[in-house]
Amino acid sequence: MTYVQVFDPPMCCASGVCGPAVDPALPRFAADLDWLESRGVQVDRYALSLQPEMFAAVPAVQEALARDGVECLPLILVDGRIVSSGTHPSRDHLAALAGLTASTAEPSPATPSTNSGQGPAGQESCNPAGGGCCCDSSGSLNVLPPSGCC
Repeated sequence: MTYVQVFDPPMCCASGVCGPAVDPALPRFAADLDWLESRGVQVDRYALSLQPEMFAAVPAVQEALARDGVECLPLILVDGRIVSSGTHPSRDHLAALAGLTASTAEPSPATPSTNSGQGPAGQESCNPAGGGCCCDSSGSLNVLPPSGCC
């Protein structure tokens, strides 16, 4: 089984989709990682601000950070080897890095639905009645999270 590790820059929460100014690449990338997992690839994702011990535990990550600083993040490792640095690769590129053929790659969703039952990075999606992580009372994503969220 292919093993993909993602070492993200410091973010407010594991998915990085909190706050009023979300980088549109982050929800797409989270969906692409979910897609990889659905194809049998083991994926682990770490954020520097949430799991700094993981950054210290992997020699290749330590070396990249010492050499290039946080500008090298996100780092993508496949089976322990750095294969991408400083960018969130497209689904096609992730598929190739994980050893999947191009014919198995499907286009990334443009924007995850906010009411589909699952939001970005697999968290529960927003709904007007129940709120959720990174949601406001109307059910919109990408607002400041409620206290204790993320």
